[in-house]
Amino acid sequence: MNPRVLLLLVPISAVLAVALTVSLGFWQLRRAAQKENIAQAMQAGEKQAGIRSAELAGGRVAEKWLHHPVELSGKWVSQHTVFLDNRQMQAKVGFFVLTPLRVSGTNEVVLVQRGWVPRNFLDRTQLPAVETPAGEVNLRGRIALPPSKLYDLGGATTGPIRQNLDMQAFRLESGLPIHTDFSVLQVGQASEGLLRDWPLIKLGIEKHYGYAFQWFALSALIAGLFVWFRLRSHFVSSKRESSNV
Repeated sequence: MNPRVLLLLVPISAVLAVALTVSLGFWQLRRAAQKENIAQAMQAGEKQAGIRSAELAGGRVAEKWLHHPVELSGKWVSQHTVFLDNRQMQAKVGFFVLTPLRVSGTNEVVLVQRGWVPRNFLDRTQLPAVETPAGEVNLRGRIALPPSKLYDLGGATTGPIRQNLDMQAFRLESGLPIHTDFSVLQVGQASEGLLRDWPLIKLGIEKHYGYAFQWFALSALIAGLFVWFRLRSHFVSSKRESSNV
Protein backbone atom coordinates (compact mmCIF):
# COMPACT_ATOMS: atom_id res chain seq x y z
CA MET A 1 0.00 0.00 0.00
CA ASN A 2 1.14 3.51 -0.78
CA PRO A 3 2.72 4.99 2.38
CA ARG A 4 0.86 8.26 1.85
CA VAL A 5 -2.47 6.42 1.70
CA LEU A 6 -1.53 4.50 4.85
CA LEU A 7 -0.63 7.70 6.64
CA LEU A 8 -4.05 9.06 5.71
CA LEU A 9 -6.03 5.93 6.64
CA VAL A 10 -4.53 5.55 10.11
CA PRO A 11 -5.71 8.91 11.54
CA ILE A 12 -9.09 8.58 9.82
CA SER A 13 -9.58 5.10 11.33
CA ALA A 14 -8.51 6.36 14.75
CA VAL A 15 -10.92 9.31 14.62
CA LEU A 16 -13.81 7.06 13.53
CA ALA A 17 -13.03 4.51 16.25
CA VAL A 18 -12.88 7.21 18.92
CA ALA A 19 -16.12 8.75 17.67
CA LEU A 20 -17.87 5.37 17.69
CA THR A 21 -16.75 4.36 21.17
CA VAL A 22 -17.55 7.79 22.62
CA SER A 23 -21.04 7.70 21.08
CA LEU A 24 -21.63 4.21 22.51
CA GLY A 25 -20.51 5.44 25.91
CA PHE A 26 -22.96 8.35 25.83
CA TRP A 27 -25.70 5.98 24.61
CA GLN A 28 -25.16 3.84 27.71
CA LEU A 29 -25.34 6.96 29.88
CA ARG A 30 -28.65 7.89 28.25
CA ARG A 31 -29.99 4.38 28.94
CA ALA A 32 -28.93 4.73 32.58
CA ALA A 33 -30.68 8.12 32.80
CA GLN A 34 -33.86 6.63 31.30
CA LYS A 35 -33.89 3.84 33.87
CA GLU A 36 -33.19 6.29 36.68
CA ASN A 37 -36.25 8.24 35.53
CA ILE A 38 -38.27 5.01 35.62
CA ALA A 39 -37.02 4.29 39.15
CA GLN A 40 -37.93 7.80 40.28
CA ALA A 41 -41.36 7.47 38.67
CA MET A 42 -41.89 4.16 40.45
CA GLN A 43 -40.97 5.70 43.81
CA ALA A 44 -43.19 8.71 43.19
CA GLY A 45 -46.02 6.50 41.93
CA GLU A 46 -46.08 4.51 45.16
CA LYS A 47 -47.25 7.68 46.92
CA GLN A 48 -49.84 8.61 44.30
CA ALA A 49 -53.11 7.18 43.09
CA GLY A 50 -52.69 4.43 40.53
CA ILE A 51 -53.70 4.44 36.89
CA ARG A 52 -57.45 4.04 36.54
CA SER A 53 -59.31 1.52 34.41
CA ALA A 54 -60.26 4.01 31.69
CA GLU A 55 -56.61 4.94 31.12
CA LEU A 56 -55.83 1.40 29.99
CA ALA A 57 -58.02 1.67 26.93
CA GLY A 58 -56.09 1.65 23.66
CA GLY A 59 -52.43 2.21 22.91
CA ARG A 60 -49.35 0.29 23.95
CA VAL A 61 -49.74 0.59 27.70
CA ALA A 62 -46.47 -1.15 28.59
CA GLU A 63 -44.36 1.49 26.89
CA LYS A 64 -46.05 4.38 28.68
CA TRP A 65 -46.91 2.96 32.09
CA LEU A 66 -44.48 0.08 32.70
CA HIS A 67 -43.97 -0.49 36.47
CA HIS A 68 -46.54 2.21 37.36
CA PRO A 69 -49.21 1.43 39.99
CA VAL A 70 -52.72 0.67 38.77
CA GLU A 71 -56.13 0.40 40.41
CA LEU A 72 -58.66 -1.80 38.64
CA SER A 73 -62.18 -3.03 39.13
CA GLY A 74 -63.78 -5.76 37.10
CA LYS A 75 -64.84 -9.39 37.00
CA TRP A 76 -62.60 -12.42 36.82
CA VAL A 77 -62.88 -14.70 33.80
CA SER A 78 -62.12 -17.62 36.07
CA GLN A 79 -62.56 -20.41 33.51
CA HIS A 80 -59.36 -19.23 31.83
CA THR A 81 -57.19 -19.26 34.98
CA VAL A 82 -53.69 -20.57 34.29
CA PHE A 83 -51.20 -22.01 36.80
CA LEU A 84 -47.60 -21.45 35.72
CA ASP A 85 -45.50 -24.29 37.08
CA ASN A 86 -42.06 -24.25 38.76
CA ARG A 87 -42.29 -20.66 40.01
CA GLN A 88 -40.62 -19.67 43.26
CA MET A 89 -41.59 -17.38 46.12
CA GLN A 90 -40.00 -17.25 49.55
CA ALA A 91 -37.58 -19.99 48.38
CA LYS A 92 -40.43 -22.44 47.74
CA VAL A 93 -41.61 -23.92 44.44
CA GLY A 94 -45.21 -23.65 43.33
CA PHE A 95 -47.47 -21.90 40.84
CA PHE A 96 -47.98 -18.35 39.69
CA VAL A 97 -51.73 -17.94 39.28
CA LEU A 98 -52.91 -15.90 36.28
CA THR A 99 -56.51 -14.94 35.61
CA PRO A 100 -57.97 -12.58 32.96
CA LEU A 101 -59.90 -9.63 34.34
CA ARG A 102 -62.70 -8.00 32.35
CA VAL A 103 -62.26 -4.35 33.32
CA SER A 104 -65.43 -2.55 34.39
CA GLY A 105 -66.62 0.31 32.20
CA THR A 106 -64.39 -0.66 29.27
CA ASN A 107 -64.02 -3.32 26.61
CA GLU A 108 -60.60 -4.20 27.99
CA VAL A 109 -59.44 -7.57 29.29
CA VAL A 110 -56.09 -7.70 31.09
CA LEU A 111 -54.16 -10.68 32.38
CA VAL A 112 -53.53 -10.38 36.11
CA GLN A 113 -50.66 -12.17 37.82
CA ARG A 114 -52.59 -12.68 41.03
CA GLY A 115 -49.95 -14.29 43.20
CA TRP A 116 -48.21 -17.52 44.17
CA VAL A 117 -49.57 -20.74 45.64
CA PRO A 118 -47.76 -23.95 46.71
CA ARG A 119 -48.27 -27.14 44.77
CA ASN A 120 -49.10 -30.68 45.83
CA PHE A 121 -45.90 -32.66 45.21
CA LEU A 122 -47.68 -35.98 45.78
CA ASP A 123 -50.09 -35.27 42.93
CA ARG A 124 -48.58 -32.86 40.42
CA THR A 125 -51.84 -32.66 38.46
CA GLN A 126 -53.91 -31.46 41.43
CA LEU A 127 -54.91 -27.82 41.23
CA PRO A 128 -54.40 -25.83 44.44
CA ALA A 129 -57.32 -24.21 46.19
CA VAL A 130 -57.57 -20.58 45.10
CA GLU A 131 -60.55 -18.38 45.87
CA THR A 132 -61.85 -16.48 42.84
CA PRO A 133 -64.81 -14.20 43.69
CA ALA A 134 -67.65 -14.30 41.18
CA GLY A 135 -68.74 -10.67 41.53
CA GLU A 136 -66.95 -7.42 40.84
CA VAL A 137 -63.56 -7.07 42.52
CA ASN A 138 -61.22 -4.17 43.17
CA LEU A 139 -57.48 -4.69 43.10
CA ARG A 140 -54.22 -2.82 43.25
CA GLY A 141 -51.21 -3.73 41.18
CA ARG A 142 -48.58 -2.44 38.85
CA ILE A 143 -48.17 -2.60 35.10
CA ALA A 144 -45.72 -5.36 34.18
CA LEU A 145 -44.44 -7.15 31.13
CA PRO A 146 -46.08 -10.47 30.19
CA PRO A 147 -45.16 -13.38 32.49
CA SER A 148 -41.52 -14.38 32.20
CA LYS A 149 -40.74 -17.68 30.52
CA LEU A 150 -38.70 -20.58 31.80
CA TYR A 151 -36.83 -23.16 29.77
CA ASP A 152 -39.52 -25.43 28.36
CA LEU A 153 -38.88 -29.17 28.06
CA GLY A 154 -41.92 -29.66 25.86
CA GLY A 155 -44.57 -29.46 28.57
CA ALA A 156 -48.23 -28.69 28.14
CA THR A 157 -49.12 -25.57 26.17
CA THR A 158 -52.84 -25.79 26.94
CA GLY A 159 -54.87 -26.61 30.01
CA PRO A 160 -54.73 -25.03 33.46
CA ILE A 161 -51.16 -26.13 34.36
CA ARG A 162 -48.42 -24.93 32.02
CA GLN A 163 -44.73 -24.16 32.05
CA ASN A 164 -45.08 -20.93 30.07
CA LEU A 165 -47.79 -18.76 28.60
CA ASP A 166 -47.65 -17.25 25.12
CA MET A 167 -49.88 -14.18 25.21
CA GLN A 168 -50.77 -14.19 21.52
CA ALA A 169 -51.67 -17.89 21.57
CA PHE A 170 -53.64 -17.44 24.80
CA ARG A 171 -55.62 -14.58 23.27
CA LEU A 172 -56.65 -16.84 20.37
CA GLU A 173 -57.28 -19.82 22.64
CA SER A 174 -59.50 -17.93 25.08
CA GLY A 175 -61.30 -15.79 22.51
CA LEU A 176 -60.82 -12.81 24.84
CA PRO A 177 -59.45 -9.43 23.65
CA ILE A 178 -56.56 -9.69 26.11
CA HIS A 179 -53.77 -7.14 25.88
CA THR A 180 -50.66 -9.02 24.79
CA ASP A 181 -47.98 -6.40 25.45
CA PHE A 182 -48.45 -6.13 29.22
CA SER A 183 -49.97 -7.74 32.28
CA VAL A 184 -50.90 -6.51 35.77
CA LEU A 185 -48.97 -7.73 38.80
CA GLN A 186 -51.38 -7.72 41.73
CA VAL A 187 -49.88 -6.41 44.97
CA GLY A 188 -50.99 -6.33 48.58
CA GLN A 189 -51.30 -8.69 51.50
CA ALA A 190 -51.81 -12.42 51.04
CA SER A 191 -55.44 -13.25 50.29
CA GLU A 192 -57.58 -15.75 48.39
CA GLY A 193 -54.96 -18.40 49.17
CA LEU A 194 -52.24 -16.46 47.34
CA LEU A 195 -48.94 -14.90 48.41
CA ARG A 196 -47.76 -11.68 46.74
CA ASP A 197 -44.20 -11.33 47.98
CA TRP A 198 -42.91 -10.33 44.55
CA PRO A 199 -39.16 -9.74 44.14
CA LEU A 200 -37.89 -6.18 43.83
CA ILE A 201 -37.55 -4.87 40.31
CA LYS A 202 -33.93 -4.68 39.16
CA LEU A 203 -33.49 -2.12 36.40
CA GLY A 204 -29.77 -2.73 35.94
CA ILE A 205 -28.76 0.95 36.11
CA GLU A 206 -25.26 0.11 37.38
CA LYS A 207 -24.72 -2.16 34.37
CA HIS A 208 -25.14 0.77 31.97
CA TYR A 209 -22.65 2.91 33.90
CA GLY A 210 -20.19 0.02 33.76
CA TYR A 211 -20.61 -0.35 30.00
CA ALA A 212 -20.23 3.42 29.55
CA PHE A 213 -16.96 3.35 31.48
CA GLN A 214 -15.67 0.52 29.29
CA TRP A 215 -16.52 2.37 26.06
CA PHE A 216 -14.91 5.62 27.28
CA ALA A 217 -11.84 3.69 28.45
CA LEU A 218 -11.54 2.03 25.04
CA SER A 219 -11.90 5.43 23.37
CA ALA A 220 -9.11 6.85 25.56
CA LEU A 221 -6.94 3.82 24.80
CA ILE A 222 -7.37 4.23 21.04
CA ALA A 223 -6.62 7.95 21.24
CA GLY A 224 -3.63 7.35 23.50
CA LEU A 225 -2.16 4.65 21.24
CA PHE A 226 -2.61 6.86 18.18
CA VAL A 227 -0.84 9.80 19.84
CA TRP A 228 1.93 7.53 21.15
CA PHE A 229 2.59 5.97 17.73
CA ARG A 230 2.54 9.41 16.08
CA LEU A 231 5.03 10.79 18.58
CA ARG A 232 7.19 7.68 18.27
CA SER A 233 7.12 7.92 14.47
CA HIS A 234 8.02 11.60 14.66
CA PHE A 235 10.86 10.84 17.10
CA VAL A 236 12.25 8.06 14.88
CA SER A 237 12.06 10.31 11.80
CA SER A 238 13.82 13.15 13.61
CA LYS A 239 16.53 10.78 14.81
CA ARG A 240 17.11 9.49 11.30
CA GLU A 241 17.33 13.01 9.90
CA SER A 242 19.83 13.94 12.62
CA SER A 243 21.99 10.88 11.87
CA ASN A 244 22.02 11.74 8.17
CA VAL A 245 23.30 15.28 8.72
